[in-house]
Amino acid sequence: MPNREKAKYISKCLELAMLLEVNTCKPGNVTPTASFEGTRIEHFLASAVAAESSFEEAARRGITVSENKLNISEVGIGKIIKECAVDINAWQKGGNTLLGTVMLFVPVAVAAGMTPTGENFSFDFQRLRANLRLAVESTTAEDAVSLYEAIDVAKPNGLGDAPDLDVTDPASKARLLADDVSLFEVFKLAEGYDDICSEWVRNYPITFDLAHPYLIAQLERGDLNAAVVHTFLKILFEHPDTFIARKAGVEKAREVSLDAKKILELGGLETPEGRESIQKLDRKLRASGNLLNPGTTADLTAAALALCMLSGYRP
Repeated sequence: MPNREKAKYISKCLELAMLLEVNTCKPGNVTPTASFEGTRIEHFLASAVAAESSFEEAARRGITVSENKLNISEVGIGKIIKECAVDINAWQKGGNTLLGTVMLFVPVAVAAGMTPTGENFSFDFQRLRANLRLAVESTTAEDAVSLYEAIDVAKPNGLGDAPDLDVTDPASKARLLADDVSLFEVFKLAEGYDDICSEWVRNYPITFDLAHPYLIAQLERGDLNAAVVHTFLKILFEHPDTFIARKAGVEKAREVSLDAKKILELGGLETPEGRESIQKLDRKLRASGNLLNPGTTADLTAAALALCMLSGYRP
């Protein structure tokens, strides 16, 4: 397909994935029927629309790399994430909504741009994943500084205290440049307590090896909402939410994971007992505001949806 059309196709796939993820009634998240103080569904919808142009730019740069017209280290993943955060802030007033998802999606857009497409715009995911590794491993210290600036813009909560190069330390940006610490290396420091960083460092294992295959199997049952909710619960069960862990502690995150496991064992949305358990978990997670919001799990669910969209799934 023509390059411009390919970049637009990729960006629309990722935008649609964001919209579908937030539009499902997942326990503990912002949904069409549940909100947090100051943050509602419309803020997420506006954010997804605002992010699309950044995904298109990321895909366009990936295409340029594939044509040997741009060095992969010059893609500027960090800058694209920062510009996306600025655009999101300009289009909604609900605070940080999708920074974690954007951090996962921008490298995917670059990698998809680098990857040749087959019939019907299909992608070879093995090649896409190899390109994804190249894209994140080729990031620079400038990318790291831009990511820190994106965090300054989005102002997410629940970051926790990093053992080194803390994003809240004013001296960190200068150190990144002085010591030539790439964004990939920064994420290596954080992978033990942040699954977004871990996905970058480990080549997206939760997204590709767990969430996407599980979501595909669930979608074959024909109910998109149930498929997304069940995938969300599967991720939450297999990987205690690191957003919860940073805010409320690892034990609380593990407790929530056990709740998710029990819901799946009861049949999830497909049985009365499962539906009742989901409602019970939702009430439990919302009892303390957004302290127990499984935000990282939502980001990973969105990433699985992105792969589905890129492979041709349409609701």
